[in-house]
Amino acid sequence: MAIAVDWLDAYRAGDLACILEFFADDAIVECGCGDVKTIADREGLRAYWVQRLKDYPASELDDLRPAATGTSISYLTGHGVVDAILEFDGIGKITFLRCRQLAR
Repeated sequence: MAIAVDWLDAYRAGDLACILEFFADDAIVECGCGDVKTIADREGLRAYWVQRLKDYPASELDDLRPAATGTSISYLTGHGVVDAILEFDGIGKITFLRCRQLAR
C-alpha cells in the first residue's frame, strides 16, 4: 500500500518522470474517467499521463485499502473523487491500473 501512496504523491506533484517509473514496461491502464480508454504501451502511457496531469490533477487522498488483487486508492481531483485499483508485480511496479470517476 505504501507504493500506492508514493504513486499518488508523484501524481500530486505533477512529476511525470516519477509517475512513469512506477509502471512496469508491460503495464495496462484502463481509465473510465471521461472517455473510456485502455493504454497498453509506454508511448501511450506517457501521452495518457501528460493529458491526465492537465485534465485531472490529483489533490487529497480520500481512501486507501487493500483490494483482492492489489490496492484500492481514491483521491480528489477538480472533477470529484477518482477511485483506482492498482496491481503490482513482484518488484513493486504497477502492472495494471483501473480508474473511474465516482458519483458523489
